[in-house]
Amino acid sequence: MKFKYIIPLFAAAMVCSCGEKKDAKGAAADMAVEVKLATVTSESIPQTQVYTATVESDLKNNISPNMAYRIERILVDVGDVVSKGQLLVQLDASSLNQLKLQIDNQKVEFNRTSELYKVGGASKAEYDNAKMQIEVMESQYRQMSHNTQLYAPMSGVVTARNYDNGDMYGGAPILTIEKTNPVKVVMNVSEVHYKSIKKGQSVDITLDSYEGENFTGKITTVSPSIDIATHTFPVEVTINNPQQKVRPGMFARVKINYGNQTHVLVPDESLVKQIGAGDRYVYVYNEKTQTVSYNKVQLGQHIGTKYEILSGVENGQQVVIAGQARLAEGKKVKVVK
Repeated sequence: MKFKYIIPLFAAAMVCSCGEKKDAKGAAADMAVEVKLATVTSESIPQTQVYTATVESDLKNNISPNMAYRIERILVDVGDVVSKGQLLVQLDASSLNQLKLQIDNQKVEFNRTSELYKVGGASKAEYDNAKMQIEVMESQYRQMSHNTQLYAPMSGVVTARNYDNGDMYGGAPILTIEKTNPVKVVMNVSEVHYKSIKKGQSVDITLDSYEGENFTGKITTVSPSIDIATHTFPVEVTINNPQQKVRPGMFARVKINYGNQTHVLVPDESLVKQIGAGDRYVYVYNEKTQTVSYNKVQLGQHIGTKYEILSGVENGQQVVIAGQARLAEGKKVKVVK
């Protein structure tokens, strides 16, 4: 009979024990997480964008003859500054000299025909034909003379030399000359800024080659059309370069200011990156419920130790800056200093 009472009592004890453990777990789950907060404020922030581009020359000219000549002498080298009209390349003139000799002989023949024509010993057709032959040959001579001496069509800097003295011209330009004052950079700008870009607008430029030094450029060309694939449009910026410091090929960063807008700034440490995605979130504190909401935010510029927030957090709200690891949407928190 005693055993009949012992078994139910033991079972009851087990039920009570399990109930106590469940309550303890539930209490632990409801325990508030300690966090630190920061109050965010709105500020008037310059809306700037930085674009990367490569410096280009304002004008570029390839120096080549129109026929395959042997190169007798190249008078300049890469890096030389040249003036418009300066002789750059002397090509082999042996063919030119032969033509000159033929012209001299033809002039002798023309003079003989001319004398005969005057006394009736030659016809008008013979006279005209002899005269025309001289004119054709002289025209050829002028053309060949122009192509055996190559001159600079503009002032600039020699940026490429593809042959040595004695080489036969093979199709590639003998020299390349580029005008380096001014120089330019061309970058693609998002269509959202189309109405904000103005021709003549000044921009700030930095170059990796001159760390810590700032240059000023001016927007000189704004494309009238937008690329339907990329939704961008080309913008050309010109840089005055009287000292020739900025050279084609240098890497440039162009900063364009689109005016000021008022946005919230949040501390860097308040941002949370969602695992497996590039989205950013911030935990915003609700003082009435003492809980947090998990707000997705749209980032703007990184300014010092803060990020500009375009949406997701409002002026005056409090955001969590420490303790995010144990938080979730609607989680109860305890604010600590």
